[in-house]
Amino acid sequence: MSPTGWDALGQWGEDAVRIEPLSGGVANDVWSVRVRGRLAVGRLGARSDADLEWETALLQRLDREGLTVPVPIPTTDGRLFANGLVVMTYLEGGPPETADDWRRVADVLRRLHQLTVGWPQRPGWRSSTDLLHAETGTRINLGAMPPEGVARCRAAWARLAGRRTCVVHGDLNPRNIRMTADRVALIDWDESHVDIPDLDLVLPHNAAGLDGNAHDVAEQASAAWQAAVCWDDAYAIKRLAEVRAV
Repeated sequence: MSPTGWDALGQWGEDAVRIEPLSGGVANDVWSVRVRGRLAVGRLGARSDADLEWETALLQRLDREGLTVPVPIPTTDGRLFANGLVVMTYLEGGPPETADDWRRVADVLRRLHQLTVGWPQRPGWRSSTDLLHAETGTRINLGAMPPEGVARCRAAWARLAGRRTCVVHGDLNPRNIRMTADRVALIDWDESHVDIPDLDLVLPHNAAGLDGNAHDVAEQASAAWQAAVCWDDAYAIKRLAEVRAV
C-alpha cells in the first residue's frame, strides 16, 4: 500500500523530515522540510495527478528558461510528486515594497506570459472568458453566486474576450513574491492556469504601466475572478462589491 499524507515524504529519502508549518497555505498543508540535507518546501493537497503534472511541468519549463521559481525535487525513483505531495526548492527573499520593486515584478510577469502563449489549460480549470458560458471550473461554481453577481462578473470578463491567452500566476499577493537585489522569485503556483495576461498585471503603483482603459478592464476582471474563485467568504463579497453593476 502506498504511503498517504505526510508519510509519503519518505519517498524523498530516509532522512526526509518535516520542520515547521509555513503560513499562506489555504487549499494545501505547506511545511518547510529537509530533503537530502537541504532545506525545501513540501506541499500536501488533494489535487489530481493530472493537475500536479501540469504544474510541475510548467515549473520545470520556467526554470529552464531562466525564471526563478520553486523547482520540483524528484522522489528517489524520479517522480515529481507522490500521493498529493510535491517537494520544491526553498527560495529566500522578501516581498516587494517600492514602486521600483513592483516594476521588476511586472517585467518577470511579462516574461512568464511571453513564454507560455499557447500553453494548454490546467486540467479541470476554466479561463475567465470560458466562464462567459460555463458555470463551473475547479474552485469556481457560478451557480452558488447571486444571479446579479454572476451577471456583473460576466460583464467584466466579456471585456477581455478575443485576447490571446497564456499562463497567469493567479495569486500575486506580496507573500508569493520573494525578492533579492538580483532576482525576483514567484512562489505558490497553486492558482496558476491559462487566462488573459492582464489579470496578472493589476499591480500596486500600476507597475505594469497599463493605460487608463486597459487598467480599468483588468481591474474589473480581476476583482470578478477573485470574487468567483473564493465565493462566498468576506474577501469574495468585498471583491464583488468592486465590480460595477451592469
